[in-house]
Amino acid sequence: PIDEDGGVTFDAGLDEDAGIDAGFDAGPPERVRMATFNVRLFFDTVCQSGNCSAAGFEEVRSQTQFDARALQVANAVNGFGADMVALEEIENQTCLDAIIARLDGGMPYGVIGEIGTAGSVDVAILSKTPIERVVAHRALQRLTRPDGSITSFSREFLEVEAKTPRGQTMVLFAAHFRSKVNDDPGRRFAEAQVSRRVVEARAAASPNALVVMGGDLNDTPGSPPLGELTADGGLLRVAADLPPSEQVTYIFNGQGEAIDHLLLAHTSNGAAVPLSARTWRTSSSGFAGSDHFALTADFELRPP
Repeated sequence: PIDEDGGVTFDAGLDEDAGIDAGFDAGPPERVRMATFNVRLFFDTVCQSGNCSAAGFEEVRSQTQFDARALQVANAVNGFGADMVALEEIENQTCLDAIIARLDGGMPYGVIGEIGTAGSVDVAILSKTPIERVVAHRALQRLTRPDGSITSFSREFLEVEAKTPRGQTMVLFAAHFRSKVNDDPGRRFAEAQVSRRVVEARAAASPNALVVMGGDLNDTPGSPPLGELTADGGLLRVAADLPPSEQVTYIFNGQGEAIDHLLLAHTSNGAAVPLSARTWRTSSSGFAGSDHFALTADFELRPP
C-alpha cells in the first residue's frame, strides 16, 4: 500500500492505540531517549560497486575486519541507552543484522532504508521495542529545488513507529541529506522542505505521539536547509540550548560543525528535556571509528 503522504508503507496491522490499557494509571511523564549516529561507510565483505580497493569508496573488509567493525558500532549503540537510534552509512541488511546480533538483545529490532544501488550507504533505525509501522518516503516524494528542477531524496527518508514500555507511540524519522562533495545545495534545501512537511503531517495525524527526526543533514544551524526545518514555529532542534562547542558533530578543516541533528515535531504530549542533548566522541575527530560524533537527546511523553 501507499501511505497518504506519498511513501511506501509496511504496516504491522496495529492501530494507533494498540497496547494501551484503558484502565492504566497514567502517572508521570515517560522518559524516552533518541539517538543519531553516522557510522561512516560500513560495508560488508562483498564488492558491489567495482571500486573496492583500500583507496576506493566501497572498501571491502575481510570477515575479521567486518566482525570487529560491527562489534564496535554495537558497543557504541549499547552505550547510548537509547530507545530508538537512527544510523547513517549502513550498506545493507547484512551490516544491520551484524550490528543487531552483537547488541545482545538490548535493541533487537531494526529496519534499513535500502535504496538498492551498488555500494549504497543507507539509513537504518534500531528500536528496543517491536517495530509496528515502517514508511519509506523516498520513492514517491517529489522534491523541487529552488531553481525549479526536480530531484529526489539522496537516501531513503525512513519513518519507523514503535511503542514505549507504557504503550505510547514514538516515531523516529531517519535522514541523510546530500553531502557537500560535488555540492548540490538546492537538493539539500528541497530535502529539508519536504522532510518538514512529512514530519509535521505525521505529528498532526498523531497528536499524542512523540515525533522526532534525526540524521546527518550535512548542514549547520543558520543554513537555508536548517532554516527551512526550524523557522516560523517549525521543528525544534533540541541541541540548540547547548553551548556551540557542545553541539559539534563533525570536524572540517580543523573547525567544529554541527551537521548531525535531532529535531522534535510539535505534538500535544511530546516534549524535549532541556539541556539533555549530548554529543558522543572517543577522539577529537570522531566517535567509535567514525569521523562523526553521535548525538543523543531525552524527551518526555505526557500521558494523553
